[in-house]
Amino acid sequence: MTEKEKMLAGEFYEASDPELSQDRLRAKQICHQFNQTNPSQMQHRQSILKELLNQETDAHIEPHFYCDYGYNIHLGEGFYANHNCVVLDCNTVKIGDYVQFGPNVQVYTATHPIDSKQRLEGKEMAYPIQIGDYTWIGGSTVIMPGVTIGRNTVIGAGSVVTKSIPDGVVAAGNPCKVIKHT
Repeated sequence: MTEKEKMLAGEFYEASDPELSQDRLRAKQICHQFNQTNPSQMQHRQSILKELLNQETDAHIEPHFYCDYGYNIHLGEGFYANHNCVVLDCNTVKIGDYVQFGPNVQVYTATHPIDSKQRLEGKEMAYPIQIGDYTWIGGSTVIMPGVTIGRNTVIGAGSVVTKSIPDGVVAAGNPCKVIKHT
C-alpha cells in the first residue's frame, strides 16, 4: 500500500513521502496563485480552483484559502467560503450543495497519535469529513477529523466540532453540542 493509500484509508502514514510532499507543494503553489489574484479576476479564480480541486465548480471562495492537497475536497453546488478558510484535506472532505462558511473556518482531517513515541516517528492519520446540503458553518469554527455534519444544520460561530452533528439542528460551543432542533 502506498503512503497516499494509507492516508486515505485512515491508517498511519508518512507525510514526508515524496509523492505526498510533491502533491502538497503543488497545492501550496496553486493556493498562492489563487490568493494573489486581483478581486476583479473572478473567472481566473474559478480556473485556478478547477485546477486545485480537479473538478468543475461554481464555488465562491474568498482569499485567502489554504489546503494540503485540493484533490480530496469535493464541493457541491453553490458553495461559499468567506476569508481565511483552511482545509487540511489529508482525507476526503465532502461538502454538500449550498453550504456556507463564515470567515476563518478550519476543517481538519489530519490528526496525530496521542502516543508521543509514535508522533516522534512521524506517524500521522487522517479521517474523512462530510458536511450536508444547506448547512451554515459560523465564523472561526473548527471541524475535527472524522466528523459528519448533517443537512440543514447551523453551527454557531467559534464552535469546535469534535463529534458528528445531526440534520436540522442549531449547534454551538466547545465542544459543539446541539442547542435546538429547527
